Amino acid sequence: MKKILLIIFAIILVLLILFRAFGLKVIYPLKYTEYVEKYAKENNLDEMLVYAIIKAESNFEPNITSSSGAMGLMQIMEETAKEIAEELEYSYDTKEVLYQPETNIMLGTKYFSNLLEIYKNNINIALAAYNAGIGNVDKWIKNGIIQADGSDIENIPFKETNNYVRKILRDYRIYKELY
Repeated sequence: MKKILLIIFAIILVLLILFRAFGLKVIYPLKYTEYVEKYAKENNLDEMLVYAIIKAESNFEPNITSSSGAMGLMQIMEETAKEIAEELEYSYDTKEVLYQPETNIMLGTKYFSNLLEIYKNNINIALAAYNAGIGNVDKWIKNGIIQADGSDIENIPFKETNNYVRKILRDYRIYKELY
């Protein structure tokens, strides 16, 4: 009888482990892979980080607009999109192109890559700037509120940005573990 219970317990344990992995893959999907792979590679970004950003920004809904006007999968502001499009020599017709997954991921990954360059490949600080803007982050660093090395993200003064950075870092770890 003990042997049978032990076997049943082992089977249940294996099923729980498998279900957890499957369940997490439903919650943390890989969508728009052809665009994420292409533009992550072009911009020297980890694909899993791009997925984590998209998950946090839009939960993979391409036609979403935030209350602040950020649009699409990577929630890009129109002015930022225009600047990045000009840098890439991409013909930017109307803001509606930001709802197109490929265009949004192309512009969003380039913008994040630019932020990483500005902040010396510091993911924490680049994420804060992606959410709160370069001006705010530069001011926080200048005023000693946060360190330029990103070691004290808990001091980010905007609650939304503080939570945003933590959420993406968590989701990034999960994506790396799952895939």
